[in-house]
Amino acid sequence: LTSEKKAREVLISAIQRIAPETTSDITVTTVSLPSDEMKGRIIGREGRNIRALETLTGVDIIIDDTPEAVVISCFDPVRKEIAKESLERLISDGRIHARIEEIVQKVTREVQNKIYEEGEKALFDLGIHNIPTEGIRALGRLYFRTSYGQNVLNHSKEVALVAATLAAEVGADRELAKRAAILHDIGKGAENDSDQNHAEVGAEIARKMGEDAKVINAIAAHHNDVEASTPEAIIVQIADAISAARPGARRETVDNYVKRLENLEAIAENFEGVEKAYAIQAGRELRILVNNEKIADYEVKELASNIAKQIETDLKYPGRIRITMIRETRIVEYAR
Repeated sequence: LTSEKKAREVLISAIQRIAPETTSDITVTTVSLPSDEMKGRIIGREGRNIRALETLTGVDIIIDDTPEAVVISCFDPVRKEIAKESLERLISDGRIHARIEEIVQKVTREVQNKIYEEGEKALFDLGIHNIPTEGIRALGRLYFRTSYGQNVLNHSKEVALVAATLAAEVGADRELAKRAAILHDIGKGAENDSDQNHAEVGAEIARKMGEDAKVINAIAAHHNDVEASTPEAIIVQIADAISAARPGARRETVDNYVKRLENLEAIAENFEGVEKAYAIQAGRELRILVNNEKIADYEVKELASNIAKQIETDLKYPGRIRITMIRETRIVEYAR
């Protein structure tokens, strides 16, 4: 009874000292316009501008009767941020048709820099050092990721702070617990697709980064995929549960929705000749970019049919999903 009371006091003390604001992530964002006349310029002649923007960024741009505003919809927060910033700059510049590709490429580079800066900032705030560049980038990508509606980088920082506090209270290695905690979800920031879960991917990333075996074990064990071998690994599990379970931290419906859209894109991208697939309009449409060198015009229809059949077999979804295939031949020549 005494040990239970003491444990409760330790947990309450940790929670009380670490009480950051809850961040709510949504799947749509609004871009303000200087006037309604700008809507026509965004759409462009025969819809060329809006089609180019949607294709390059992989979002759905909704232009309706809302005065002086357009809505950008996308489940992927990185793509949504790139589209929003690109559209705002194009509107400010005024030369929308001429600069779409240039602006999107520039903003994409800037977002990559932002990813690195966010990873670096999180480590600086926690006083954690000696993380290699690839680790900082993987951590920074968590800034644009959500899990059950909870921002993953904020969650990781919160887990690190709680873990450090718990470790100090019970006499464990405070720095080890904090380091393992900030890296515990780093697998969610991996750029490569893998059949492994994020704990296994995270442990592999940490191993390549040369992290201590105790840190690697804590990452691999935070969802009990392997047995925890240190008190610090157990503390990371506890801190992760505290951060995820506190009221307002998570919304399961958002995560399930995003997972379905990711699965939808993954099915299409597994087909030979598909360069990129974007799930838009809340998953009601799948827009697919086809490699024109691998797939001929007469093969596109059959490819669309095969993808549709695969989706019907693998996924459960309400209503219909529209599949739009885009095959473009672009020829550039120079007069010298």
